[in-house]
Amino acid sequence: MRTYDRRLFAQASKVAREGRRAVGERMSTSIEEIEEMARKCRVEIIKMVYRAQAGHPGGSLSEIDLISALYATRMRIRPDEPKWADRDRFILSKGHASPGMYAVLAEMGFISHEDLKSYRVLGGVCQGHVDSKWCPGVDFSAGSLGMGLSFGMGCAIAARLDKSERRAFVMIGDGEMQEGSVWEAAMAAAHHELGNLKVILDRNRIQNDDFCEEQMRMFDIPAKWRSFGWNVKEIDGHNMTEVMEGLDFLEAEENSNGPSILIAHTIKGGGISYMENNPSFHGAAPNDEQFKQAMIELGEVEA
Repeated sequence: MRTYDRRLFAQASKVAREGRRAVGERMSTSIEEIEEMARKCRVEIIKMVYRAQAGHPGGSLSEIDLISALYATRMRIRPDEPKWADRDRFILSKGHASPGMYAVLAEMGFISHEDLKSYRVLGGVCQGHVDSKWCPGVDFSAGSLGMGLSFGMGCAIAARLDKSERRAFVMIGDGEMQEGSVWEAAMAAAHHELGNLKVILDRNRIQNDDFCEEQMRMFDIPAKWRSFGWNVKEIDGHNMTEVMEGLDFLEAEENSNGPSILIAHTIKGGGISYMENNPSFHGAAPNDEQFKQAMIELGEVEA
């Protein structure tokens, strides 16, 4: 396990909190620091779902490397001022994978780690689906799948009308792409040439009931997005070097002519052996023995 340098990560987080980073300027956070942040977030994901004995660990674990890198190095945000008008927006369209986002928000200082204990508690800060009413740092209240891309498109258009440099980052799931509303928004975003709209696809190949290929095949996904007029790049969503290159792609000047999508190939339940590629853990909590095993695999306790 790599050593986590809290001082260096705290310095990068301070820049993010104060919102001083110019658009396109990368924070000086190392690959190792982001990987350690993601590891810590994985620990919190498992703890949240275990305490609640409910939730969605699989999709939270598949997305966490991507969201950690995005927040640690790219997002223009002020955790002490979560409603800062010129902040970048992050829309977790696959909002059931909320533990991943809550863990990152705690790392960045929007909420406390104590707040994570309220996950799925009535009246708690961390509701089952991300909810902007309850949780600072959440800009989109999720529910039915397929809505986030349209919402993000609206955020991008609003930024253009405001003559603001803020961007809208949207994360969608691959099962979610079976929703027709996703493709309506994809077509409209290309029509409006929204260079400030950035989509990350968590391509973990599993949805609620089974593998996506068993539920509804989607065939050549990159070709579909290109045919709708989007800039497209594929990466390994758990290789932090590739993740950073992918974020470079989303911010590249040559892709500012229209919307861009980063197709990240991930593993559902990534990081926990018995959850990986296991449809059963789309929405299931670990038992006592499984929780202990997860903590061992994540380096929190010794075997």
